[in-house]
Amino acid sequence: MLYKYVISIRDYAFPLWLTPAYTSQLIGFLVSSPAMTDKHQASLEQLFAEHTALSTIPDIQVSGIKLDSRQVQPGDLFVALAGGSVDGHDYINKAAEKGAVAAVGTQTLGDTPIPYVPVEDGRGALAAISAAFYGYPARKLTMIGVTGTDGKTTTANFIYHILQAAGIHTGMISTVNALIREEVLDTGFHVTTPEAPDVQRYLSMMVEAGLTHCILEATSHGLEQQRVGACDFDIGVVTNITHEHLDYHGSYEGYQMAKARLFTGLAESYSKAHNPPRAAILNRDDGSYEYLPALSKVDQIAYGLHPEAQVRAEGIQSTPQGLAFNALLPNSQFPITTNLLGDYNVSNILAALSATVVVLGIDPEVAQQGITALPGVPGRMEPLDLGQDFVAMVDFAHTPNALIRALQAARKMAKGRVIAVFGSAGLRDRDKRRMMAESSAELADLTVLTAEDPRTESLDDILEEMAEGARSKGGVEEETFWRVRDRGAAIRYSLDLAQPGDLVVALGKGHEQSMCFGVTEYPWDDRTALHAALADYLGVEGPKMPYLPTQD
Repeated sequence: MLYKYVISIRDYAFPLWLTPAYTSQLIGFLVSSPAMTDKHQASLEQLFAEHTALSTIPDIQVSGIKLDSRQVQPGDLFVALAGGSVDGHDYINKAAEKGAVAAVGTQTLGDTPIPYVPVEDGRGALAAISAAFYGYPARKLTMIGVTGTDGKTTTANFIYHILQAAGIHTGMISTVNALIREEVLDTGFHVTTPEAPDVQRYLSMMVEAGLTHCILEATSHGLEQQRVGACDFDIGVVTNITHEHLDYHGSYEGYQMAKARLFTGLAESYSKAHNPPRAAILNRDDGSYEYLPALSKVDQIAYGLHPEAQVRAEGIQSTPQGLAFNALLPNSQFPITTNLLGDYNVSNILAALSATVVVLGIDPEVAQQGITALPGVPGRMEPLDLGQDFVAMVDFAHTPNALIRALQAARKMAKGRVIAVFGSAGLRDRDKRRMMAESSAELADLTVLTAEDPRTESLDDILEEMAEGARSKGGVEEETFWRVRDRGAAIRYSLDLAQPGDLVVALGKGHEQSMCFGVTEYPWDDRTALHAALADYLGVEGPKMPYLPTQD
């Protein structure tokens, strides 16, 4: 049975169909969410105290900040943002009806039912007033920002575990969740940086919990839309910058510059009382090294396999059980071992060592312990073994570069063939569809193309674009690649193709907990789906395959 709800998340509202189990999880999350119990108060004057260019601000008490008029509660400040399809300025009256005490926007308006503060940059103002509302929490923390196309979450987790091993009270905001001491908070259905009020609220909770350091995963959207504005980063880390989100940024150059915001802002961060070090951690092996050094006006540490990198690796050993290598740092060298799979994690570890050992001065032995302590990252090369005679795993690879790296890693681990199952999202970068299918045709032995958040686009049209890419690299439909619309059926089909020693990997969803068809989010977890398919394949007890409309 499915129950229907209308869910509002950040700037969007959509119907959501949930099973009874998911319903109880959702209700539990909503009841315990910090947004439901926020006790902060500030005057409008306090929120704009650092905006000296503005004229007189009315002395009004504000109890919350909202971007969606449907979420407004009495006492809130409504920030009107102009989006791609919705203009928040059109909803100021609605916000007033719900109890908003004032509004902020970028348009010149006539009479409004509540005081209206015009600003030049709506998102910049949102970040600034959100930080002010929560007492500028980033200024009380050592802030470590991690950006890049692939590897952000894994790198952030390595840094987190190293700092934890060092006894440093550390919080983390990733695209998977927010960690504040023992509390784990959900940050949304799909991978993105939370909106500025949410980010600042999490940072405030960290300060209140006595934490001193925060690792914040910054996506290109989060940087471009200033969701991480007023976060006053001290250390910036880049994993890599490759093809992704060109539908939003317009060009690869635009995408590059969005990522570069993290590094251009380091020298301008607020001067903090505890005087944390400022540094840019750059990937010497990546194309981003051609332009990021010139944009980073702080100390720089280059990592990678390049001989000129300050933090390097040698003697890399990659097995189905994990990785081992020798880390070479400016003043030390020591062995590293990890359970995480894939050679690309060497780069993620080197980035983490650069930030922690080189910049923050963490003892190398402690760093070793922290890296070993990370058992894995949800949905990243995550294996599932029910006793089958082949390897089955889930990975989050949803970009061309990540897919290539995942399949290369799979090739090294597989005794037999590599079988890849993946799709490409609707209403997103269309070039990825062809590129990813081309790469799979070249690097995997067999490929099963399927659904991945088609949204309001035609799934059949998406699959046809992918099939064209596979054919362009020699793929033969029904021999080396197949189209299976339903993702659960596609995973089942990949298992039927598997022979002893093969490796089957479901790519693109990883840890995510839903899949979007039309405007409806359906509960979906690739790990649950793989478990259900394997259980059916082996004839053992397991979970039920999650429902998607493509099953009908």
